[in-house]
Amino acid sequence: MKEQLVKFESEFSIDCVIFGFEAGELKILLIERKNEPFMDWLALPGDLVENDEGIEEAAERILHQLTGLHDVHMEQFHTFGAVNRHPRGRIITVAYYALIRIDSQRELKAGQFAKRALWHSVNDLPKLAFDHTEIFKTGFNKLRRRLSYQPIAYELLPEKFTLTQLQQLYEAILNKKLDKRNFRKKMLSYGFLKELDEKQKNVSFRAAKLYKFDRRKYSKIFQSEMGVDVDI
Repeated sequence: MKEQLVKFESEFSIDCVIFGFEAGELKILLIERKNEPFMDWLALPGDLVENDEGIEEAAERILHQLTGLHDVHMEQFHTFGAVNRHPRGRIITVAYYALIRIDSQRELKAGQFAKRALWHSVNDLPKLAFDHTEIFKTGFNKLRRRLSYQPIAYELLPEKFTLTQLQQLYEAILNKKLDKRNFRKKMLSYGFLKELDEKQKNVSFRAAKLYKFDRRKYSKIFQSEMGVDVDI
C-alpha cells in the first residue's frame, strides 16, 4: 500500500529593506499601509509573489508598485519562515536589501495598498507591521557586517562628497562616534579615495574639499588583499 502524501500549501512574498542616507542620518524606506491587516501601520515594502513570476522579477515589481522606485539593484539576504509570521496563513518571505542615494530624481509614489512611501530615520523606528522589525534588524546587522570588509558606504553618498559626510555615514551605521583624525588617516591610507580640485558650493561655512570613490583602485586593492577596518 502506497503511503499517501499530505500536501502543504505555502505562499511566498518579498520584503524590501532599502537604506538611504540624508542630512547625516541613515534612513529606511517604509510604506504606510491603507488596508488590513495592520492598516495605518508602517511597514517594509512587500507583497506576495505571483504564480507566473520569478523571485527577482517579483522584487522589482513590488518595490516599484509600492514606492515608485525602479532600476534598484537588490540582493537577497535572508528568508523568514516562522509559521505564524502572517495573520492570513503560512507565508514565507524572501528579504532583499539595497543601498541607494536619496535625491530628487528618485521621487516616491505610493501605490496599491500603500497610503504613502517615506524615508524614516533608523534611530527612532516604531514597531513595524508583521515581523518587519525583525527583518529590518537582520538587514541592518548585515549592513554593519559588510561595512567591515567592503566600502559599501559609498553607495549611499553623493558621487562627490566630503570626508565629514563619509565619517557621519560610518557613525550612523556603526552607531558610535569616531575620532576625526584617526578616521581620515585610515580612510585616506586605503588609496581608493580620489581627491578632487573642487570644494563644496553654496555653504554658509568654510567649504571642504570634495572626494570621489575610485572603484578601479578599490578592485585592485581590496579584492585580493584587505578589508576595511571600521574599529577606528
